[in-house]
Amino acid sequence: MEAEGGTPEGTVRNLLTQKSLKWVFVGGKGGVGKTTCSSILSILLATERQSVLIISTDPAHNLSDAFQQRFTKIPTLVNGFTNLYAMEVDPKVESDELPNIEGMDSFLSELTNAIPGIDEAMSFAEMLKLVQTMDYSVIVFDTAPTGHTLRLLQFPSTLEKGLSKFMALKSRFGGLFSQVTRMLGFEDELSDDALASKLEGMKDVIEQVNRQFRDPDLTTFVCVCIPEFLSLYETERLVQELAKFEIDAHNIIINQVLYDDEAIQSKLLKARMRMQQKYIDQFYVLYDDFNITQLPLLPEEVCGVEALKSFSSNFLTPYKPSFIRGTLEELELRVSTLRLQLKEAETELVALQKGKQKA
Repeated sequence: MEAEGGTPEGTVRNLLTQKSLKWVFVGGKGGVGKTTCSSILSILLATERQSVLIISTDPAHNLSDAFQQRFTKIPTLVNGFTNLYAMEVDPKVESDELPNIEGMDSFLSELTNAIPGIDEAMSFAEMLKLVQTMDYSVIVFDTAPTGHTLRLLQFPSTLEKGLSKFMALKSRFGGLFSQVTRMLGFEDELSDDALASKLEGMKDVIEQVNRQFRDPDLTTFVCVCIPEFLSLYETERLVQELAKFEIDAHNIIINQVLYDDEAIQSKLLKARMRMQQKYIDQFYVLYDDFNITQLPLLPEEVCGVEALKSFSSNFLTPYKPSFIRGTLEELELRVSTLRLQLKEAETELVALQKGKQKA
């Protein structure tokens, strides 16, 4: 979908109209508003699709805060919806959830140190196996900051390394390994062949999902950022890595944009607006074939279903400032604002003078 002049439209409508989409990843640098954006995308998709599941894979879960509803590792219907579900999963096995067996820490340390990301990959694999048994039209991932996300995208090769490492550790740890494998769900099937078969089965599921991730008709990645240098740099790194993994990405959301629509007089805000515009211009140069959506910085947090729904209009219609500097309406607003500020200053002055006289 293109706007006038042949440039892609600055909205996320293209994601809503692509009915074949099965997986939608939302990611970017920490603190740019990924959870808010993924939550709103899931709400918008729920208006177009039969059933939607949003999953948080960020260790610092914010999904419950965004919807103001408690979510767990079990899909839960979001309040106010009949077809939108949410769940929060931990990307690795938490040590305090495991029995206190002597040598356990050594075993897990050996495994995770030898293959960074194996714990996340196994957890993600199990979660995907669970999701595949459910009937959702589309699944939205609220991912962890960029580095964690890129590791998850490498999980097929990570699990392949894990298979051989597991077998090596089985020989080294003997009986302890049997206890660990039972905890991980292998029950009494502790033979080399049974263990290899289970891990190979898991790898088969992951490879199948990975093929879907590389299909642009089924999967896309939405990059969320803010108009600052580090975020621009991180977005460029993310887009390049996604290209290496052959994962489609053609939507960028630029969050927390300052607009000169409130007769801003602050030199600091004006300076930040100029700085932001410089990086926004660079985004359009670098990603001229992307759908780039700009979202305004708000004076309050976007929390709760109603607030998310209200803010979602900016995802479908490009935001336009209420006033344009230099117009009659803007000048009238500026004069009104200055008069109000003058009146408030005069009130404060009178109060200070009275206080000084009493002293």
